[in-house]
Amino acid sequence: MKFLFRLVCCLLVALSTGCVTERATGLHAPQRATSAPTPLLLISIDAYRADYIQRGLSPTLQRLADQGVRAQSMQPSFPSLTFPNHYTIVTGLRPDHHGIVNNRMYDPTLGKFALGHSTAIDDGRWWAAGTPIWETADAHGIRTATMFWPGSSADIHGHHPDYWIPYNGKLTAMQRVDQVLAWLDLPAAERPGFLTLYFDRVDHAGHDFGPDSPQLDAALRNTDAALSHLIRGLRQRGLFGRINILVISDHGMASVPRDHNIWIDKLIPADRVQTVSLGVLAGFNPKPGHDFAKIEAAMEKPHRHMRCWDKSRVPTRFGYGKNPRVPQLLCLADVGWRITSQARLAVHRKVSLGDHGYDNADPRMQALFIAHGPAFRRGIVVKPFPNVDVYPLMAHLLGVSPMPNDGSDEAVENMLEPASH
Repeated sequence: MKFLFRLVCCLLVALSTGCVTERATGLHAPQRATSAPTPLLLISIDAYRADYIQRGLSPTLQRLADQGVRAQSMQPSFPSLTFPNHYTIVTGLRPDHHGIVNNRMYDPTLGKFALGHSTAIDDGRWWAAGTPIWETADAHGIRTATMFWPGSSADIHGHHPDYWIPYNGKLTAMQRVDQVLAWLDLPAAERPGFLTLYFDRVDHAGHDFGPDSPQLDAALRNTDAALSHLIRGLRQRGLFGRINILVISDHGMASVPRDHNIWIDKLIPADRVQTVSLGVLAGFNPKPGHDFAKIEAAMEKPHRHMRCWDKSRVPTRFGYGKNPRVPQLLCLADVGWRITSQARLAVHRKVSLGDHGYDNADPRMQALFIAHGPAFRRGIVVKPFPNVDVYPLMAHLLGVSPMPNDGSDEAVENMLEPASH
């Protein structure tokens, strides 16, 4: 009854935010799992751009790819930001459908949401339009554990993973790996069958120093060393050949020169709008007493290094703009530019020399996808596919019934060994 209740709630929310379809084919196992599935470990290397692997600084990752499946790239959902895409990966829903439409949001009922605001981030109401895979796995009797994942610290539908840790950026990559290995050391009845592991050093280096910096290369080496530590630990436990591993990223990273600023306060008087977000994707809502239609008309005219739309006129290919949390006016910077204001720069003097959130079709925004384990074929490279397709793949690997989602089986079913179909 608990699982059916969640399904009904999800369907009602989906109807209120847009059309979500469940494209289930023969890939899925619709019945409740009758035996413990092969464990599944989902690893995110935040902002690991698809072409970083070609630098030769990720030998462990390269071996996993050579012995398993690698996608040429994986397309993030729009906007190509961290929280929206991590939640897309575990729900199979685009941001417009799951409601985490940006890293910074405003909701008339819930107020403001932003990275670092733990009160909002831990409030399950922000996340309730989606059902993360750990909740569905739990409903099918599979224990779950998250070594950090956006949404995992929130009480989504009153539910947390069985094991989870509040985000702590001071925990090193090695310490995060050791926690995952400790969970896998639990007695069989307590051991999780679905786990996540999150690395963020590559993202931080990309923002602080740019994607072509020595610091970024050092972050790639550091993260790969942690992966090597993980693989070694799995081998010592006799698990490496008996666990399915997905290594993904949420988006890529582009270089943004220090002086590539679009001064939005020269175009929109700050006192006439509610500024929801600045950066790569800026969002503005009307303020009472001002002619917002006139502001929109001026902003939707051509601008250098930026395009603006009313939310109802966002290009269809972005699949974005219907959710009530999307601001009324959106401005998207061209790749390599940022939207900011003199007031913001006075407070936040440090600027990112690398950024993301841009057009999700741009090559610099493309994400990583590697799969390894008994369910997967060996040594193959597959064509690019959208990240909504990861969710139905995980549901299949866990043997659980997927919730309604925007994903498709077509891109991922050829990755699997024939016996897994």
